[in-house]
Amino acid sequence: MTDPCTWYHITCNNANRVIRIELYENNIQGSIPSELGDLKNLLSLDLNNNNISGIISPSLRNLKQLVILRLNDYPLLSGKVPADLSNLKLLNVSNTQVIRPPPPPSPTS
Repeated sequence: MTDPCTWYHITCNNANRVIRIELYENNIQGSIPSELGDLKNLLSLDLNNNNISGIISPSLRNLKQLVILRLNDYPLLSGKVPADLSNLKLLNVSNTQVIRPPPPPSPTS
């Protein structure tokens, strides 16, 4: 098995855990694998502008550290972005059938 930390557009932290996947515009086809949910240290997932379809895997709810999620320009991608991803700062699911999570409740004054 090869070390994913040596792969193109994959970034790892000092503990050799994958923290960034930036595979935009790579002609990737098919669905988003549920195994991505196993990457608990992932901070950024950018798969924009490929040929991804199907339903967003519920396993993405395990990505509690995720700050950036870009899945835009997939008219055949559907499902819901898990509301558990409370650290998201950038979410781009434009030109998809994906349902964004509801905004967090506003604090009362």
